[in-house]
Amino acid sequence: MPDAANLYLFVVAALLLLIVPGPNMAFVTSHALTYGWRAGLAAALGITFADVLMTLMVSAGIGALVMSWAPAFEILRLAGAAYLLWLAWQALKSPGVAPGAEPPLASLWKIFARGALNSLLNPKALLFFMVFLPQFVSVSRGNVSLQLVFLGALLALIALVFHTLLGVCAGLLRRKRIGSTLSRRLGTYGFAGVMTALAARLLFLDRPL
Repeated sequence: MPDAANLYLFVVAALLLLIVPGPNMAFVTSHALTYGWRAGLAAALGITFADVLMTLMVSAGIGALVMSWAPAFEILRLAGAAYLLWLAWQALKSPGVAPGAEPPLASLWKIFARGALNSLLNPKALLFFMVFLPQFVSVSRGNVSLQLVFLGALLALIALVFHTLLGVCAGLLRRKRIGSTLSRRLGTYGFAGVMTALAARLLFLDRPL
């Protein structure tokens, strides 16, 4: 386990990073506003699942191995952008959710998978874990891999709490919207717009030197 000073700095840094608007925040919020707070929670859980996977990849050295292959960054970037554009298209061509209705359980599992894939197909997410976590490891405190797993799990937990609260708040705002066809259509277009914007962000990412 890292020493107390490093652990304190890690928690503060994690909280500061989370409150800065980013793709995960937009992903959770857009799902909660469009489908309800349960969808926001499902998206948050999917992102957390991806965070845990990336932590294990970094601690095992797999992350560095993947990113050392030159085309890996481009493949992940293009696949992630294509996936987000597909989500936008699916939202536009599917009927809207009735006011006050919640998505069925199967849809929540799909949203969970969306959240996980959205993170796993973002090459900068993996690079972030590779760069961020080792900064707070104390070599003198023992097994480095175990410390990385501990820090990654702690980051995933903090992010889960933050994104869950975000999703619940966005879901409550959704309940206050006027339940008209125009309102539902605007929600659908807004969701598609967010997915398209996230895809554009990926397309214009530059590979770090």
